[in-house]
Amino acid sequence: MLMLEEQRNIHEDLERLEQGIADRIGDEPKHIRDRLNRDHEISQLLDQIQAQSSRLIDIYQDENGTRAQEIRQLGTSDALDEFYKHLTEVRDHHARYPNEPAENSEQRYKSRRHGDESDPLPSIVDSLFSGEEAYGRFFDLNACHESFLNLPNVKRLNYLQYLEFFDNFTVGYGGVKRADKLTNQYFKYVGGLAEYLESFLRRTRPLEDIDKVVTSFDEEFEKAWERNEISGWEVDKPAATGSSKNLSSAEAIWCDDCEKEFKNENVYKNHLTGRKHIKAAEQRKQRQESGEEPSAGQPRAISGSRLKERAVAEREFRIKRLASAMSTERSDTRVNVERRQGMTERERQQELDNLFMISEALREPAEGGEEEDEDGEEKIYNPLKLPLAWDGKPIPFWLYRLHGLGVEFPCEICGNFVYMGRRAFDKHFNEARHVYGLKCLGITNTTLFRDITQIDEAMKLWEKMQKEKKRTKVDDGSVVQMEDGEGNVMPEKVYYDLQKQGLL
Repeated sequence: MLMLEEQRNIHEDLERLEQGIADRIGDEPKHIRDRLNRDHEISQLLDQIQAQSSRLIDIYQDENGTRAQEIRQLGTSDALDEFYKHLTEVRDHHARYPNEPAENSEQRYKSRRHGDESDPLPSIVDSLFSGEEAYGRFFDLNACHESFLNLPNVKRLNYLQYLEFFDNFTVGYGGVKRADKLTNQYFKYVGGLAEYLESFLRRTRPLEDIDKVVTSFDEEFEKAWERNEISGWEVDKPAATGSSKNLSSAEAIWCDDCEKEFKNENVYKNHLTGRKHIKAAEQRKQRQESGEEPSAGQPRAISGSRLKERAVAEREFRIKRLASAMSTERSDTRVNVERRQGMTERERQQELDNLFMISEALREPAEGGEEEDEDGEEKIYNPLKLPLAWDGKPIPFWLYRLHGLGVEFPCEICGNFVYMGRRAFDKHFNEARHVYGLKCLGITNTTLFRDITQIDEAMKLWEKMQKEKKRTKVDDGSVVQMEDGEGNVMPEKVYYDLQKQGLL
């Protein structure tokens, strides 16, 4: 193929790719499976646009001069001769391959409709998610939970508790002690958990730049690690050597070779001629020459154990950030697991059958019956707007009244959000929306503000707590110390009491 023809073909292909993306963006499916499939198709088309654009840029740059040579040939020779020459080549090609089908570029990027019998290809997302994940709605951390239970010296958490604390690495909340985190088993566990969360984020959000998000997590970790602000991995900063060493007195002198303090200069000078100092100085010089220890003014080398701590801490930090980025899926997973634990085996199987039937109905076009809506599902008569049960049907009205789902509980701290039912209202005090509202008010201790929904009440309670805290706080500098004749130091009140009793 000529370079100019390839250039024209790529331009045409880019226009068809843009049209294919525009057709898919204009379509808004209602089922999560179809929405994810559309997003993945758009992501693939965007990747093709980048690849074709890169090839087109190389053609325009024309480093080998092929394109310029073709343009010169078209300008100097007879255009009809070149035309007939290429026409002969095309005819010879089709004569050698008479049964080769012609590619229909117009249908290549056309949006596929569900129920189209001429398109037997399966959906993209059918093989991306497991049954537990339900097309990206829930996490499937069963394998990670098993790996966690096999770790030594860990708290035995069930799966529901694990979903609550899997990103909390503090000891006491299912976390592992710092000494046990340096094992290969724990390193493999946190690596697998971070890899799964990143994979889940890529599969559920194909149109987002996940590489940029992960890079921002790594940069944030780098800055926090340099400032020694990673929770659970702090280290005491070593004191500087030489004259800036924290010494016991102003006359004391520090020896870098022996790493020892001397009381005054005379003792330090006598120490310099000793065998221990000479031997220590030689060993330190050898270490500096071999690179095991830096010379003065150079940073100290990082030990192997610290490097491993950094690798484990980096994975823990990434798990925390990924879990916070997918807080909605995490809460939905907890609700789904809790709901399924209260179901019998027959109800679980029936739920799977209903999901399969709904999925099949969505893949097939509706036949125009009055009992089906646009998604191919049967219309449900629900005039009271009752919540739906696990089978997709409204719950009984007596159960609706029993749980008080018709009672509204507004919360001013959450932005006047209204919670239906006492259970949802009690549960929201631990959710991110309410905690964020309290933090916006400057309240950090959120555990003591349960059942408080008004902003003025929360502010009054917080001010009262701050005043009591200041009143009960003892300032060491304001306490007057007294000394008796024997040199005993005591508070002023105790001193005067003993003086009145004649004990001093």
